[in-house]
Amino acid sequence: MPKCILIVIDSLGVGEAPDAELYGDKGSNTFGNVSKANGGLELPTFEKLGFGAITEIEGLNNQNSFSIVGKLAEASKGNDSTTGHWEIAGLVTKKDFAVFPDGFPVELVDNISKEIGYDFIGNFHASGTEIINDLGKEHLETKKLILYTSGDSVFQIAAHEDILSTDELYKICEVSRIHCNDYNIGRVIARPFIGTIGNFKRTYDRKDFGISPPGDTLLSQLFQNDISTLGIGKISDLFGEEFLNKSIHTEGDENGMQILLDNYKSEDYDFYFINLVDLDMLYGHREDAQGYYEGLKIIDKHLSILMDNLHDDDVLIITGDHGTDPTDGKTDHSREYVPFVIYKNNLIPKNISSGNTFANIASTISEFYGLENIFPGKSFIQDI
Repeated sequence: MPKCILIVIDSLGVGEAPDAELYGDKGSNTFGNVSKANGGLELPTFEKLGFGAITEIEGLNNQNSFSIVGKLAEASKGNDSTTGHWEIAGLVTKKDFAVFPDGFPVELVDNISKEIGYDFIGNFHASGTEIINDLGKEHLETKKLILYTSGDSVFQIAAHEDILSTDELYKICEVSRIHCNDYNIGRVIARPFIGTIGNFKRTYDRKDFGISPPGDTLLSQLFQNDISTLGIGKISDLFGEEFLNKSIHTEGDENGMQILLDNYKSEDYDFYFINLVDLDMLYGHREDAQGYYEGLKIIDKHLSILMDNLHDDDVLIITGDHGTDPTDGKTDHSREYVPFVIYKNNLIPKNISSGNTFANIASTISEFYGLENIFPGKSFIQDI
């Protein structure tokens, strides 16, 4: 059976979406603005794949000689990772997850505290790195857990590993997940960190506890048709593990791409679904355009290796789930188009017009495997 690799580069937006103004994101363009902030980018693989034909990226030419390239707007409400990934997998949601810019309700926080036996400090909108620096000393002295949120629907709990082991923090997040269901909160996120006061560092043991998708997705369709699936990175955090044959945790994008390549070479699976989170987590939310470029270089190098190993019948699809423009003066996600890039050996290149839903990806992959397109997107299988 031919294989498909779907890479979601977390936060790689390519220009303001048609409704960006409603989200306060007029002028956002994560990839394009990173290129301007760095005086141009040198990314030979992204250039070969035709990203410069999707949006203006300084340093990349605007020609497309190898791929099918376009961009997709999100039909779902919101601009968070859960909503974006669900729509990529064919599930469009019309109800926003709840956000709490002024902190979570006292009743919710108190109920969780009573059950877990720990109090919270914080409970406001904050950058994860800033809040552990600001409240880390108090956390170590009092053993109260650090609670915070963002512009997304996230209930984030940070704890130093000297206070809670990673497994203990996960258990507390599982309890919190049950309570957060009543408030329609998209994700509960465990944020373990290490280090000393003034030198705290978050670890790669972050774990998301998401709501299960409320309908069919590409993963459920493939699984039900005996097409084996591998989730790499936080895919299982966003979809659960019910429809994954295997799930593998990663420690950064370089590690994730190596895991992808190793498993692709072993040919044990039919569909490979990976999320690369570093650009979002390490650089986008921290407004670090220079770091974002360094992260893009890592992905660029590994994409080249992957393409060199791609079998003739197999397909590589690259996209994003939202934007996180590190030049826009805010630390939250941005409502943007995402890239839709399809690469296959000996493919006739083509530029396609922008689409009105990320679900075009699920529709294309579904028909790639010869299945009925049950999703609200347009398939581009005829172009592959």
